Amino acid sequence: MDNEQKYSISVWEEPERIYKELAELTSKPIYEVNPDELKRILEYFDTKCAGSKKIATEAKNYIPGGVQHNLAFNYPFPIAMARAEGAYMYDVDGNKYIDFLQAGGPTILGSNYPAIREEIKKLLDSCGPVTGLLHESELMLAKEINKHMPAVEMFRMLGSGTESVMAAIRIARIQTKKKRVIKVGGAYHGWSDQMVYGLKIPGTRQFLESHGIPGTCYKLTDEVKPDSLEMLEKMLKLNTLRGGTAAVIVEPVGAESGTRPVHKNYNEEAMKLAHKYGALFIFDEVVTGFRLGLGGAQGYFGIEPDLTVFGKIIAGGYPAAGGVGGKKEYAGLMAAGVATGKHRAYVGGTLAANPLSSYAGYLTIKEIERTNACVKAGQAGDRLTAGLKKLCAKYNLPYVVYNQGSIVHLECTGAMSFDFSSMCIVKSLLGVLKNKSMIMDRKVAMEHMGAAYMANGIVTLAGSRLYTSLADTDEVIDDALARFDKVFATVQATDKGLVK
Repeated sequence: MDNEQKYSISVWEEPERIYKELAELTSKPIYEVNPDELKRILEYFDTKCAGSKKIATEAKNYIPGGVQHNLAFNYPFPIAMARAEGAYMYDVDGNKYIDFLQAGGPTILGSNYPAIREEIKKLLDSCGPVTGLLHESELMLAKEINKHMPAVEMFRMLGSGTESVMAAIRIARIQTKKKRVIKVGGAYHGWSDQMVYGLKIPGTRQFLESHGIPGTCYKLTDEVKPDSLEMLEKMLKLNTLRGGTAAVIVEPVGAESGTRPVHKNYNEEAMKLAHKYGALFIFDEVVTGFRLGLGGAQGYFGIEPDLTVFGKIIAGGYPAAGGVGGKKEYAGLMAAGVATGKHRAYVGGTLAANPLSSYAGYLTIKEIERTNACVKAGQAGDRLTAGLKKLCAKYNLPYVVYNQGSIVHLECTGAMSFDFSSMCIVKSLLGVLKNKSMIMDRKVAMEHMGAAYMANGIVTLAGSRLYTSLADTDEVIDDALARFDKVFATVQATDKGLVK
């Protein structure tokens, strides 16, 4: 069976076309819904989403920002959901939405998948969600992961992707006896102190997001330009003079879930460079693991990373979604403080690998295999992408649309497409300062577009990314495209978004 039959990506698109179109998009003024339409959208939220508005308003008195998760930040206010089912979500006011958020990616089978829900109910009746001791489902999940990803010879489940990245880096430092970590600019690897560096926009280093973090926490973190093997090797060489590199960590389809796509040979060549300079190569498969295919991105690209970070789907959309695994010589360096006479990476989590999450993850992977969910979700992503491209042409919009299977990108403003990567920190800072106002204008416009989609019954991730699932039939996709058509018909060019 070839990759087209096993993985959600039918054809890997090399990034030249995408980067060219993104450059054209950001060279033009912002295209967004016209003022009259934006007014109508805001009226919709005030009248049709009154219940959500009441909850969101009161929540600000008890919850910082009014939400517990960053994905819930939506303009003009968070929408409170009451029910999720397959391809749809329903809010507290009874409004129905096509769900292209899918909880940020983990529910590739569709939300609240019935067969898994029923099995989990039986587990809860007999065992409950947590015991604090060993449960067979932990072994079942680890074996199932290894079955599909042979490079993950051992697996340790943790509570989140953030924790898993922390563990992987700790392992790499023990194994290599080196300290520095190289990440790709714009990539998201959780919110630990050392990784909140160069988020969203390459070259921003600590300038945009690293508030409340002492500089010493990320002094051993290095950032390189996306899809640039040349800059990666320059940084690896430089680090030989600074104590060496412990790990190179990447998102395999490109930074920020493919927002900055890479050439298909990038991962293989990057791993060769990491090994050449004595560093471990870490695949962050939080999004791609069991979404691109049962073999993850490593199966699709045909490589075996030293360590793999998991999240999202690993618990099938249930809580405690995270873990790290890899070859025994590396993954075996994890321990919960056990005295062995050899340095071990201390990791933990009282609720990590609880029976509920472990069993849900095992059942999900089995069901993905049974239903061929990755391929079918990818086909839905292809259909959605093709339809969006036709709509952009119909209305002569400069938007950039592409997908990596079931991960669909719809760039309407290009707010995150800037790149200030440089080996020189001063050059990066000057680029950020010069363009900060323009970036913020485009960010606001992106929020407006996200609100327009939601007012027309479509939930997206930040108005620029859409995750398709097994539940997205042709009828669902066609319905969604009809709704996008209504939004795009109201879009016009503005006088905003250019460098002043």
